[in-house]
Amino acid sequence: MLKNSRGNKMTREELIDQIKRKKSFLCIGLDPDLSKIPTHLLNEEDPIFTFNKAIIDATHDLAVAYKPNTAFYECYGAKGWESLQKTIEYLPKDVLCIADAKRGDIGNTSTYYAKTFFETLKCDAVTVAPYMGEDSVKPFLEFPNKWVVLLALTSNKGAFDFQMIESQDGKKLYQHVIEKSQEWGNESNLMYVVGATKTEQLAHVRSLAPNHFFLVPGVGTQGGSLDEVVEFGWGKECGLLINSSRGILYASSNADFAEAARKESLILQQEMETILNKKGLVN
Repeated sequence: MLKNSRGNKMTREELIDQIKRKKSFLCIGLDPDLSKIPTHLLNEEDPIFTFNKAIIDATHDLAVAYKPNTAFYECYGAKGWESLQKTIEYLPKDVLCIADAKRGDIGNTSTYYAKTFFETLKCDAVTVAPYMGEDSVKPFLEFPNKWVVLLALTSNKGAFDFQMIESQDGKKLYQHVIEKSQEWGNESNLMYVVGATKTEQLAHVRSLAPNHFFLVPGVGTQGGSLDEVVEFGWGKECGLLINSSRGILYASSNADFAEAARKESLILQQEMETILNKKGLVN
């Protein structure tokens, strides 16, 4: 059992040190679906936390980040928020905690969203939607040693509705987002979400933000290739966090679910260790 040791910051240097130490750039999405978790857990007082706790216990030495998607907690009201808070508090201090909340509103509202995730829940990072522009993003960047993970080029089908629209100068919307947002933040407090299924654009995104970390969902279950993400998205001192959720969480629906989650995590970690060795970041 892990000791409750949630820290209150995670600098770029600490993140890179953890990648080197664990020989991993794995992020595990904590998206507990009560219709998919093992049925014996439904008898627990807090099935969501019990499930998450077992996953964390089994994988914390293999992952450098965890990403609870708040939708899977908010839908249960106050009890869901309690499960989320307990999960975040349980995470060890040497992992990056990303609240996948996709917030973004007018400045004053964004400030309170930031307080929610950075001060109350003590997350290290939060995903933010850039659609409303600078004054909706900058309040999140005003918290020291915290991260904004800005939606840039996502892996969903609907990404083509807006993100790929070209302006008169020939630039696509995602390019404007990446270029403009670098005026607000820097490589120590700003990451980008770039979907693993968009490898044809990944090299272009990397050229626009050579030193920033990318949070990359879509490897595995959604069809993204780890090798292709590394080939086109590798950045300064790795610069990648590869997220896996369903492929790890639901590797088994039986009592051995945590062991199965560890097995899937270990497969990814070992692939990442090989990559890090080839890149000369670890021995």
